[in-house]
Amino acid sequence: MAGSSWFGLRRLTWRNLLIAIHDALATAFAVIASFYLRFEGNEFVDRLPLLLRVLPYFVLFSIVVCYVFKLTTTKWRFISLPDFINIAKVSTVLALMLLVLDYIFIAPNLYGTFFFGKTTIIIYWFLQNFALSALRVAYRYFRYTRTLSQARSLDASPTLLVGRAADAEVLLRGIESGAVRRMWPVGLLSPSASDRGQSIRGIPVLGAIDDLGDVVGDFAGRERPIERLVMLPSAFEADASPESVLTRARKLGLTVSRLPSLEGSGEAPRLAPVAVEDLLLRPSVKIDYQRLENFVKGKSVVVTGGGGSIGSEICDRVVTFGAARLLIVENAEPALHAVTENLTAKFPDAVIEGRIADIRDRARIALLMEQFKPDIVFHAAALKHVPILERDWGEGVKTNIFGTVNVADAAVAAGAEAMVMISTDKAIEPVSMLGLTKRFAEMYCQALDRELLAKANGKTPMRLISVRFGNVLASNGSVVPKFKAQIEAGGPVTVTHPDMVRYFMTIREACDLVVTSATHALGPVRQDVSVYVLNMGQPVKIVDLAERIIRLSGLQPGYDIDIVFTGVRPGERLNEILFAHEEPTAEIGIAGIVAARPNEPPLDTLQRWLSTLEKAVASEQRSVIVGVLKDAIPEFKSGAA
Repeated sequence: MAGSSWFGLRRLTWRNLLIAIHDALATAFAVIASFYLRFEGNEFVDRLPLLLRVLPYFVLFSIVVCYVFKLTTTKWRFISLPDFINIAKVSTVLALMLLVLDYIFIAPNLYGTFFFGKTTIIIYWFLQNFALSALRVAYRYFRYTRTLSQARSLDASPTLLVGRAADAEVLLRGIESGAVRRMWPVGLLSPSASDRGQSIRGIPVLGAIDDLGDVVGDFAGRERPIERLVMLPSAFEADASPESVLTRARKLGLTVSRLPSLEGSGEAPRLAPVAVEDLLLRPSVKIDYQRLENFVKGKSVVVTGGGGSIGSEICDRVVTFGAARLLIVENAEPALHAVTENLTAKFPDAVIEGRIADIRDRARIALLMEQFKPDIVFHAAALKHVPILERDWGEGVKTNIFGTVNVADAAVAAGAEAMVMISTDKAIEPVSMLGLTKRFAEMYCQALDRELLAKANGKTPMRLISVRFGNVLASNGSVVPKFKAQIEAGGPVTVTHPDMVRYFMTIREACDLVVTSATHALGPVRQDVSVYVLNMGQPVKIVDLAERIIRLSGLQPGYDIDIVFTGVRPGERLNEILFAHEEPTAEIGIAGIVAARPNEPPLDTLQRWLSTLEKAVASEQRSVIVGVLKDAIPEFKSGAA
């Protein structure tokens, strides 16, 4: 704790020094002024010499109190209610200190009677609040008016906001602080009836979302018509009809942007283009971000496959939640460079290291883990494309099975608290080589987890868990980017089968739930579960998804863009499932996550299978590999591998 305070003091700047001087002068003013107001004429003059003897020590004490309550380090341009509460706390502590000085030290030892008096201290409390607040409020108002004036300048676009008032306030604060520029909000359209007729930070609620055309038409006759529309997070809820808003806005010639949800992100408000994926989402699971921060903060974290879509998002989230150190392990040099550059730019103070390594290289992975000494390992490296693995089946075994074994064994040897393997819904009653290899990797982690629990002898054991989920919107190789590319190329959009159904969720939500699963596995109540399954919501028919994306692109399915059915590919099935029939489930009390109880052979049996697999892969004996995997996973549906 002392080291943390010293580090904080070392980072103070000349601005903090000026603030400290201001607060010291404000305290001196409040003390002298309260005396002057309480005592008149000769009585004030008589008390002044002793007051001036006591005052320097009291002012020095006030500097410490102001620093402890963060007044010295808070930027004045962002002063808000929490800062005023801190000012009140400082004034209260200092007033109580005056009371202690008066009743315990000065009255009995120096003055013979009460020197300050209760009335003086009460007057002082009010003056101290005023003295600390006045200049801060004046500066805040100056910056506010200047920023607002810039926001309404000629190069700022008159903008209409769409969404609830609570979301609008986040953006309006961003504009006032200067984080969002060249935008002048002229009004808000809200789906909530309680918002209508109100104003938020001076911006009026002009009506419901259905009033979009009328409001834009009204402003069209004014000097500066509406040029831009910003969809707030609540504008993407089903009752807000986001597709209709986007379509109508485009017809009206408005530039459309969105404000991503800032919950748990630690980011300043920023605008982004509206992507098709934003309009395909189910309601998100409520994430306990404080739980995630408590879990990750101060930890050393390794992420394998950190350059992939899932791995890079996990990297982003663990740094956001306060990881002390992050090691990114990635086999692809361009991906490793991209993710480390992005994270370093976004989090300049974070300790981030990227290393090229293949999880198949057992010695290399063991060395990296031994050197880094991670607390948590997120294992996201994998081969995941079903048709490719049906063809190059040996590579899937090398990466998904032996790579996972290498990472798990290295994590255990390095003394990690937990390893979290990213799995897939295709591992349940698998019909593909991807599903087979992922299920085998799950079983190895389950068996190793159970053995470590058995050997714990009352100590806290390392946990090895797997987290399954389905398709992730906008991830590498997912169907949505593929459809968008096909539409941009003029079509056709290819769908494998008219009855093909899949689950979808966002990368952010999937990764937050992955971390949440780890918090449960390492929680105070240890349950006999090591496979976690994310609630993917309602499955989506792929052909319906294709038609929707075509319409959102401003085109008509079957007229502008054709949909062509290409047939089910090897290793695919029409409907994905999340649990095997013989796999018992367990509710864990966390929204969006269900656990599966262990159902795996003993570790020594798995190790014998691994020995056979290693020889079969080396000699490219596919029949032996399939035979071993069938023995290990009897629920495997033959005919795909």
